[in-house]
Amino acid sequence: MDLFYSMIGFFVTGGPFMYPILIVFAVGAAIAIERYVTLSRVTAKNQNMWSKVQPALTNGDFDEAREMTSKDDSTISKLLGMGLARQGAVRRREDIEIAMEESMMEIIPQLEKRTPYVALASSIATLLGLLGTIMGLIQAFTAVANANPAEKADLLSASISVAMNTTAFGLMVAIPLLITHTVLTAKTGEIVDSLEMASVKALNVISSKAKRRFEEAA
Repeated sequence: MDLFYSMIGFFVTGGPFMYPILIVFAVGAAIAIERYVTLSRVTAKNQNMWSKVQPALTNGDFDEAREMTSKDDSTISKLLGMGLARQGAVRRREDIEIAMEESMMEIIPQLEKRTPYVALASSIATLLGLLGTIMGLIQAFTAVANANPAEKADLLSASISVAMNTTAFGLMVAIPLLITHTVLTAKTGEIVDSLEMASVKALNVISSKAKRRFEEAA
């Protein structure tokens, strides 16, 4: 309980800038949680779908693969579905690759959506903390100027201690948000890398099967 009351006292004595910093933390944390849950679901869905569609691709059963991807809403299904749709109409690898790249250009912004706001919240919390400290110091020096000379030292040290609370709180908010942003960015990068790997493997299978059929027809 002593720790709880100490935290409450720390927050209350920090001044009015503690409240906007707390709001920034709440918004940044909410976005971070939503993004982490969403990216985790995307990863799980992609892994599940790839484990199902990979055997069909390896066996050259593109019709089955097309049917599987058309019934699924995962990002990897959207990517492979675009390529498989072109596979039935064209023979050139470049055309299928372009279709998949176009799909990737639509998918990546959806994966990165709102993640930059977590880093922005971290920066805003730091700046609000510094601003609160500066405003507190201005008020402290103004009050000391009219104070009794015997009380100036004690009054100034107490005022500076209170003013520094906002900087400390701003950093306490900014550091976790910055770490979370790094984690989210890395998680997004892993998903993008897995999609690129899946697209390359699918392209290689499609190309090899098409080449084999051409050789058999010749």
